[in-house]
Amino acid sequence: MDRAHRKASRKYRAIHRLNETARILDRAMDTNGIMPSEKEPFLNWVITSMWNNFKQDRMNRRLVIENEIKDLKLRFPNGTVKKQYSVFFSLPLDKISDITLDGIEDLGLSLIIDDNGLCSLAGRPTQVGDFTLKLRYNTIAGEPRSELSIPIAFNPNPRDLWKNIPTDPNILFFKPDSECEYVKVESKVDGMPCKDIVAASQRGRSHAQEGKPRDDHFRLFHCDDSDWYVIAVADGAGSAKFSRRGSEIACNVVVEECKKRLTNNPAFEDAIRDYNAQPEDMEKRLRMTNYVHDIVLLTALKAHEAINTVAAANSENVRLKDFATTLMFAICKKFEFGWFIASFWVGDGAICILDTDHKIIKLLGTPDEGEFSGQTRFLTMPEIFRDPDLMKKRLRATIVPDFTALFLMTDGVSDPMFETDKNLNDYAKWEEFYRRLTNGFPEDAIGGVDLSDDNEQSKEQLLKWLDFWSQGNHDDRTIAILY
Repeated sequence: MDRAHRKASRKYRAIHRLNETARILDRAMDTNGIMPSEKEPFLNWVITSMWNNFKQDRMNRRLVIENEIKDLKLRFPNGTVKKQYSVFFSLPLDKISDITLDGIEDLGLSLIIDDNGLCSLAGRPTQVGDFTLKLRYNTIAGEPRSELSIPIAFNPNPRDLWKNIPTDPNILFFKPDSECEYVKVESKVDGMPCKDIVAASQRGRSHAQEGKPRDDHFRLFHCDDSDWYVIAVADGAGSAKFSRRGSEIACNVVVEECKKRLTNNPAFEDAIRDYNAQPEDMEKRLRMTNYVHDIVLLTALKAHEAINTVAAANSENVRLKDFATTLMFAICKKFEFGWFIASFWVGDGAICILDTDHKIIKLLGTPDEGEFSGQTRFLTMPEIFRDPDLMKKRLRATIVPDFTALFLMTDGVSDPMFETDKNLNDYAKWEEFYRRLTNGFPEDAIGGVDLSDDNEQSKEQLLKWLDFWSQGNHDDRTIAILY
């Protein structure tokens, strides 16, 4: 039978059933004594009554489902703009369908519902304020869509409440609010890549809020002829009005003095080689140590004297402590047997060698605090160079086969990353820090730093990374990395 015949056959059977139904109804009305003139009004009344009852039943079933949804007492917790938001709730998919949550798109949220009715509302809120979301769904076929209002609120992101007032370029000892630098060291004749240096310094939010200048500073240097690296980082005291100049002088003097003391200094390098060959020989150890004292310690002293000279040259209302600054610096060179690193550290912050291959850290000193807890010592303090025992604490020299990275950072980085001085000696904390450095902060949409060879973009990446959010930690942030 072709398609036309099948269609005609179905139509015939439908007409036959209707006719048969009409005959049955007609006989039933005759049996009950309904007059022919009353049959049509009666049928209309029956159908209308049944239809109204049907609609009432359908509406009642919808109301029952709506009450069940209301009884779920759906409440969405408050969120924060630009921070990841997520909330889970369940809906009875056996009773409702075609579910939407109107208004979420404008707020930067999305709704996902799995086959079991588990719902996930997630995203990064984009607007501050109180809002009402409309949960809309279907219940009974033929009934209008049901609707439930659910309030939701998003608070301002604390980061957005901070002002960023540029520093007045006309102030005395002006410096830019941020700075970054990358030093590429070319491969040697053997083709093996050499370690590069990257550094960045960012004015803290507490300074930006009031339009105050950045107090931190850094300087980087690599000598192509001697292959010595010099890295200096300084944190000017926030309470000292010209500390920004003190930190700058300290870093500049360190680099210039180390250039002079390390260039054409084969005796020092021979002393390092002799000590490495026989570290138990006290004479060789003393000879190497004396060179380190003459180079590193005297360089730090020169930085102290240079700040003192600048302070004395200003008006009588300017004091040395107005230039107060911490200072940490390192001189490094790769020898055939490994890396020699000597350092000086006065003040807070951190200097550390990280070796992720062997899960080793070596902290090159300890945060230099004063008589009371939380009190920082500064390079400008006259007593810094008077106590021989304290000088040993501030001076370090070590030889390591290799390392992943050497870090020098001010407390604007070390405090939020490590929280306590004890954690600075914990390898797991440094490994976590390194992971944060290279992976970034996805929750704040801040990318990581690619510490691979020849990546000049690492300086911009590092500067952006310094914008990470840490509640209560809004100081200047400066970090230098040899890697």
